[in-house]
Amino acid sequence: MKKPYRNGLQKLGLYIFIILLGSCGSSEKEKGNKDLSAGVNAYVDKPFLQEYHEPFIIDKRIPEANDVRAVYSDKTGTLWAATKHGVYQKKKDAKTWQLMIQGANQGPAYDLKMDMEGTLWLATWNGVYTYSSQKTRKTQGLDFPIGKLAVAKEGVYALGPDGIWLFNKGQWQKKEYHVPKSIRAVLSDGRSGLWIGTDVGLFHCAENGTKAFQGNEDLISAAVKGLDFDHDNILWVGGMGGVTLRDQNQKIGEKLPKDGIPSGDVTAVRKGPDGRMWVGTNYGISRFEPSSKDYSVLLGQRWLLSDQVRDISFDASGTAWIATAKGISAIKNRTMTLAGKADFFYKALMDHHVREPWIIARSRLPIAGDTTVIEREDDDNDGEYTAMYLAMESFRYAVTKSPEAKERAKKAFEFLHYLREVTQIDGFFARTIIPVSWKKSHDMNRTYNAKQRAEERIANPRQKSVEKRWHVSKDGKWKWKGDTSSDELCGHLFGYYWYYTLVADEDEKERVAHHFSKIMDHLIRNDFNLVGVDDTHTKWGVWSPDLLNRDLDWNPEKALNSLELLSFLKFAYHITKDEKYQKEYLKLIHEEKYLENAKELYTTNPAWETYFDTYLALYCYPPLMSTEEDKGLQKEYRTHLDQWFHKNKGAKSPFVNFTYNLFTKGTDELESSIFFLKDAPLDLIDWRIDNGKREDLQVVREPILEDLQVNELRPPSEYRTIRWDRNPYHAISGNPHQLREPVFWLLPYWMGRYLNLIQ
Repeated sequence: MKKPYRNGLQKLGLYIFIILLGSCGSSEKEKGNKDLSAGVNAYVDKPFLQEYHEPFIIDKRIPEANDVRAVYSDKTGTLWAATKHGVYQKKKDAKTWQLMIQGANQGPAYDLKMDMEGTLWLATWNGVYTYSSQKTRKTQGLDFPIGKLAVAKEGVYALGPDGIWLFNKGQWQKKEYHVPKSIRAVLSDGRSGLWIGTDVGLFHCAENGTKAFQGNEDLISAAVKGLDFDHDNILWVGGMGGVTLRDQNQKIGEKLPKDGIPSGDVTAVRKGPDGRMWVGTNYGISRFEPSSKDYSVLLGQRWLLSDQVRDISFDASGTAWIATAKGISAIKNRTMTLAGKADFFYKALMDHHVREPWIIARSRLPIAGDTTVIEREDDDNDGEYTAMYLAMESFRYAVTKSPEAKERAKKAFEFLHYLREVTQIDGFFARTIIPVSWKKSHDMNRTYNAKQRAEERIANPRQKSVEKRWHVSKDGKWKWKGDTSSDELCGHLFGYYWYYTLVADEDEKERVAHHFSKIMDHLIRNDFNLVGVDDTHTKWGVWSPDLLNRDLDWNPEKALNSLELLSFLKFAYHITKDEKYQKEYLKLIHEEKYLENAKELYTTNPAWETYFDTYLALYCYPPLMSTEEDKGLQKEYRTHLDQWFHKNKGAKSPFVNFTYNLFTKGTDELESSIFFLKDAPLDLIDWRIDNGKREDLQVVREPILEDLQVNELRPPSEYRTIRWDRNPYHAISGNPHQLREPVFWLLPYWMGRYLNLIQ
């Protein structure tokens, strides 16, 4: 139908890491693709840092073991965690964690720090322990519990409700600093003094006295939980309400939620090795670029085991280790190129998203987020998205002349061809097929009683209650799904066009022409409607002038469906040279005013817009832009394309941008296209992303009225794993039971390569 708008996590991280190890090599060598962008700027593919998430769950059996307060990775790769259950260690290549303090001394731990000699210090419920030479020892000479540690040139500080101590010359020395007991953060000032954050203010402690900062002129609020210096030696003071920026004497700025912090409850502040400031909150992490207002957010299980961030630390490789309420998240990076990323995604595509006879589709995760078991499943739009894959392989073949790309493109076309043959209805094609042995599918056959039909008709007078969606093929091998929609044919058109143009030899071109003409003859016989087994048009397969032009209930589809039908007929005429298609095409333009209808697409009533209409129009432009010979109509279509691009370029979609570049030979929005290709996550799980709770964003009803959206387009790393029909502005979206196919990335990548905009 038309589209409306922890377990296994360690194995997921390992899976991504293993593939990454081999993903930095080059893709197939280019073999003489046509230089479509001669003389224009292009992006020369070069290494960049690709972030990915590796999760670490300490013990699934003990929830308190995963309640992590502090985390540290030492130079040997050993990982340390201070948790509610105790202190844990995991050596570099180990699969399990070891509890480091056991027996009567085992209990809650709060902080971890390594000193300049390589000794690890552990703050716990009953004192401070050290770990060196593979031994854990309890220190003596201070009161406990100890909640925070700080390493300074003068020694190691331990801070708790009952005092502050400095370990120097082999013993603890109590410091007579007058500060509150609620110590939440501590930082050496580099001059034998301490900055201390508490529930009731910020304090600077030194030998010459303690100074309190508690006033409104000093801080956003007196509740302080995180401290660190940035690259300009400005002190970032995080707490309730945001981050206060201070020099040595006064407040000089602030970072509020509206400035890029997803939650006003800041829990940690750390400077990263690249100079970015990491601000942890109770709802994710923001990273601020040095001397810039630019920021990025890590949120949801794509990036964090829990959005409740407790601590952030960094190792020598630049990995960020995040202590959360449900385990440890490592934000790692690896040097990749776009070609290497394409290799990575292509392998994932072949491994997990191909089912017989060559259907490219999403897959199902029986346990949300767990990739240890991956199941194939059907989708309403298997045909459409296999056609997107067909287009991708066509561009890949045009660039590389790879026999594999040609062979796989042909397999995809064979599946789409079979969707027409399997129905045994001349020219009518199915949505998808599944093996007859499958017991479950989407939209199972069902019956409607009179009351249910009445309910559906009142809710939508155009509603078509289809009881039998699935039908058994003549050979008994497959079930095929009917009630095929308009968006299916649009998607097929896009795939056929590029297969015909870039891949097909003369025999294959003849097969494409014969196949598509059968579908078009079906439409012509049925007043330009798709008519299924019940001899009536499908719910959405309508392009008839009698409905679009003369039935008021079809006004919402009038503009787009008029454009679609003109494109179908133009392509049919282009590949068959049969004048009947050109005759119908011109008749619709001159007598039924379909071109005038199409002009209304970008001034349509807001209630009639859906986000996917952007891409349904995109599918239709190639035949209209490239095969129309009439100068007047060429001009009309170019104006229409310009209007489409102007309206939609704000989504920063490389699929939109490169489609426009194809027909204008331009480089419009190249920078945003490359940014998308770099920033798109490697993780293909459709994690639930709730940007509606972010305090840096607002929930609105635009650009699409029917959807709850955020007021700002965020980078792809911050919204759900997409298909191009999905609105990237959605406030709340995602289904972690689904593993998305990476065609959404591979298609624009190979388009960019074909255009020589990516070299």
